[in-house]
Amino acid sequence: MKKTALLAVLLVIAAALIFTFGGCKRGETGQGKVVLTMGSWRADDVAQMNNLLAEYGKIKPNVEIQFRPTNPPDYNATLRLQLEGGTGPDLMYARSYATGQELFNAGYFGDCTDILGVRQNFTASNAAPWQMPDGRLFAVPFAAVSHAVYYNKTIFQREGLSVPQTWEDFLALCQTLASRGLTPLANGVADEWDILETFFLGILPNYIGGAAERVKYETGEKRLNDADFTAAFQGMADIAGYLPRGYESVTYNDSQALFNTQQAVMFMDGSWTIGVYSDAPFEWGLFAAPAPRGKNTAVCFHPDMAITWNAGTRYPDECKDFLAWLATREGAATASAALPLGFFPMINAQIQLTNAQANECLSLNSGKETDARFVWPKFMDLYAPMNQAVIQVIRGQMTPRQAADAMEVAAARLR
Repeated sequence: MKKTALLAVLLVIAAALIFTFGGCKRGETGQGKVVLTMGSWRADDVAQMNNLLAEYGKIKPNVEIQFRPTNPPDYNATLRLQLEGGTGPDLMYARSYATGQELFNAGYFGDCTDILGVRQNFTASNAAPWQMPDGRLFAVPFAAVSHAVYYNKTIFQREGLSVPQTWEDFLALCQTLASRGLTPLANGVADEWDILETFFLGILPNYIGGAAERVKYETGEKRLNDADFTAAFQGMADIAGYLPRGYESVTYNDSQALFNTQQAVMFMDGSWTIGVYSDAPFEWGLFAAPAPRGKNTAVCFHPDMAITWNAGTRYPDECKDFLAWLATREGAATASAALPLGFFPMINAQIQLTNAQANECLSLNSGKETDARFVWPKFMDLYAPMNQAVIQVIRGQMTPRQAADAMEVAAARLR
């Protein structure tokens, strides 16, 4: 009798559990809604991405995507550990070039080649950073950033100055500002990365050309100590005298403050900073860093973010549906409205941005050759030595020729 009663109790408990959870798989709610997670290194974008994902939820009410970013410096290692342990997110931001290729080769990133719209709606150059040598795509391009010169229009108008059309004009402008007691450039070197990424790699396409020419340096057809590359290092030597006093201790945040408080007239930086000056008490704008006389101005338009799916997810169809939506004009327009200012959609369609300066910055690419930051595709091992070479050239501790020679020696080992 007691055994019968115990069995009855157990059956009631089991029935209650079945009713409560409905036999849900991990990632499903009791109402049948699929819950996906998205990993990212953009911890600053929680509010924006939640807005974007909420918009997608209106289209797919049976799918909820939860944005779960990681501290940026920890993202690569954390994501790898998660994927190896079977706890990786269903969707995730994918690094470009070699880092992303490695995770695809390991079987962690899903194949995005046949996702609807990916082939049709992105140019070959915009898809290339997330493409394997055999042509397969391991992520859907999401956003890129541009490099440009921020300038104080109010001061330009007051001083009777105009936007320079050549590098020689730019240096003459800097000299004019300095002669009038103004600090021409806000850039410093204390944080190191920004003088390389935003300034040197920002002007480099003006000297060597775009992607087609970059590849020649990667293969060894051209050398990193040729006349063009050496001239780019000379450009860094040229601007040394126009940086803020004590530039060695000026951090990236200091540079932003110098420009925002009108203590410096210009700032070579990335488009991601546009939102920082939204409340600036003066009129400002952007122009493309001009090329030396006789060369065409090019723009560093860097592929920054893409999104892919976890090859081990339980919900591949739901993941790929979201990525297919991102690859549409409607999805890209929604994303551009949700993304922080200065992060530009990469889709091959005209997207009108709501911010005037963001539109101004993006328009600088029109009719110009563009390329990613030089070291990203094949030469990431050159990042640190090139960074130090740029700083030493600015400090006068290394000549432009010595810097270029050192880069060629280092590049030769990587080819």
